[in-house]
Amino acid sequence: MTSGTAFEMKASSRHPARWVAVGVLVVVAGLVAVLATRPPATVTEVQSPLVARPAPPVGGVTLDGTGYRLPAAPGTFVVVNFFASWCEPCQQEGPELVRFQYEHSRSGDASMLSVVFDDTLGAARTYQSTLGAVWPTLADSGGRLALSFGVRAPPSTFVIAPDGRVVAYIVAPVTAADLDRIIAEAKATRA
Repeated sequence: MTSGTAFEMKASSRHPARWVAVGVLVVVAGLVAVLATRPPATVTEVQSPLVARPAPPVGGVTLDGTGYRLPAAPGTFVVVNFFASWCEPCQQEGPELVRFQYEHSRSGDASMLSVVFDDTLGAARTYQSTLGAVWPTLADSGGRLALSFGVRAPPSTFVIAPDGRVVAYIVAPVTAADLDRIIAEAKATRA
């Protein structure tokens, strides 16, 4: 028995670098897994020919059947969010949009507007109701609004300044903090 134990100790002492490498590999793999699965701290704005220009006309019929038209100069910031009920990233950002609307409805400096993208109106209506969205949601059955904004997939979010200019375009789930940061930066640059 003593010769087997001496052999095992001798074999393990011959390859300490191998064991260190395996340990380092396990730690690095764990870090990569953690970093790859956590949400980004902030979203990156996407280049669009609309940024710094007047927003395309926004109007139509809402999911509840009423007419809606966004004024060319809305007077407050408006977040226009293209979504679909089947879109998992949209579902991820939905509660954040509700939080944003709630926080800004009290101050009155910003509001939400949603646009249905490639979805049935019934599914979109159910999704918005379940989410607790109390802002206008436009049907875009022909895709006219999506086309005018250059939207290719949901979620796509535009921030429109009080004077009607597009100040940001985001193609990713947004958070209330992301939208607050974008609005704060837009306010600072107009000062």
